[in-house]
Amino acid sequence: MGRSAKARRVCRLPKYARFEPQPDEAKAPVRMEVEDFECIRLMDYLGMTQEECAVQMGVARTTVQAIYTRARRRLAGALVEGRPLAITGGNFELCAQAAPADSPAILAEEEEKGRIFMRLAIPYDEGQIFQHFGKSERFKLYEITDGAVTGSRLLASNGAGHGALVTLLQQEHVDVLICGGIGAGAQNALKEAGIRLFGGVQGDADQAAADFTAGRLAYDPAVHCEHHGAGEGHGHGCHHHRA
Repeated sequence: MGRSAKARRVCRLPKYARFEPQPDEAKAPVRMEVEDFECIRLMDYLGMTQEECAVQMGVARTTVQAIYTRARRRLAGALVEGRPLAITGGNFELCAQAAPADSPAILAEEEEKGRIFMRLAIPYDEGQIFQHFGKSERFKLYEITDGAVTGSRLLASNGAGHGALVTLLQQEHVDVLICGGIGAGAQNALKEAGIRLFGGVQGDADQAAADFTAGRLAYDPAVHCEHHGAGEGHGHGCHHHRA
């Protein structure tokens, strides 16, 4: 299996790990990751710009933008829908001067998980890997914890083109994309977004996710689509060069 996504640098763990609405109607909680909390703390509480926040967290500005957008959406969901907010998990590392955690539950959970958490996306069509990234109508998102798939859900693309598809995946905090054919433009966009690509994969989507977690996924590092230089948005002509 390839390298894991770069951890976000966090310099203060949250003092309070859970917030409950009143009255509590036993609704499913909204999960906010620790790096979401750090991004909100830096930008909304301390007033940092995206560029300053990116330097502090040790990631690209586009990554900070995606984390911030996701965090604000989760906060809004908890407030508007009256759902509990739980701050836990994620992909982060503590900076040297990090403040001590006031929540033993967070420390215990992060020590147990060892930060090994990621999201995997696969273009999805009736159980199979859809072979043309730029025309993907749905993705199946997999949550992977400690090398095992622990959850999945479907995500509609709403007819977005390949550039918007990358933004969509970035907003969903996707770390890895497994797909069939994909053009150079989309590959560059994925690289800029910090999303690792495993292209040229065919067959059952769930099996590909399982193979990825087991470190036995067969993929094509030279996958591309040739469509007048556009890279995506056509119904044929994607090529996979396997050794």
